[in-house]
Amino acid sequence: MYKLGWFSTGRDKAARDLLTVVQRGIALGEIEAEIAFVFCNREPGESPESDLFLQLVENYGMPLVCFSYRRFKADRGIPIIDLGESLPTWRLDYDREVMNRLRGFDADLCVLAGYMLIVGAEMCHRYNMINLHPAAPGGPKGSWQEVIWQLIDNQTEETGVMMHLVTPELDMGPPATYCTFPIRGKPFDRYWQELAKLPTNSHKMYHGKNQLFRLIRQYGLAREFPLIISTLKAFSQGKIKIKEGKMVNADGKPIKGYNLTDEIDRQIRKSERGEAPLK
Repeated sequence: MYKLGWFSTGRDKAARDLLTVVQRGIALGEIEAEIAFVFCNREPGESPESDLFLQLVENYGMPLVCFSYRRFKADRGIPIIDLGESLPTWRLDYDREVMNRLRGFDADLCVLAGYMLIVGAEMCHRYNMINLHPAAPGGPKGSWQEVIWQLIDNQTEETGVMMHLVTPELDMGPPATYCTFPIRGKPFDRYWQELAKLPTNSHKMYHGKNQLFRLIRQYGLAREFPLIISTLKAFSQGKIKIKEGKMVNADGKPIKGYNLTDEIDRQIRKSERGEAPLK
């Protein structure tokens, strides 16, 4: 049986939903694999959201390993601050301890799904890891919030979602699969027009009410679930493999990532009738 390792910070509902949809795909036989372990870089009591995630994992009966990076850092007297892209020594030490705690667990493929830490080189080399990223190949880097703000700032016309190989360079690994969608035309144009009426560079002040921001997120999130299912299905069936830091097909030939836009759009049309209203 193909074995998956699951890495998540469990910081929001999306993290729980991703795990749920993959577990459902496994139960339905869409993904020919099992989740061998779940690793969370938070421990019980750190936040209500991550506690819900940990409870979900336990309800599924999945092997769970928790190791708080915040506690690890605090024990060394280092303030909790934004890490940026450069990994300090303590973070590399943290990764080593994570790998030590995961000894005894085997995984053919590890999935980063809402894992909010940059992975160091040693861990990248230890495991075959793929990451779910809320942009198309060549698109913005960072969290989904950062990605969407960059799309808006750059007046972008198209974006997407991809799953890519995890490398020491943030969000720069070669893609395994991806899909794209336009953020111009209906129903986006009216929100671009509304945004143009705001004072220059003031749109981020309206984070909670920025309809364009929310609509882009809605369309991207709708594609994350079917993309991750299709990707893990392809890996579990041997259609995509990782060989020497490259994505290859079943014959071992390098690929530049499979564009699954048509397939994902078909799945969305099957599951939804019309566009869901903004909440």
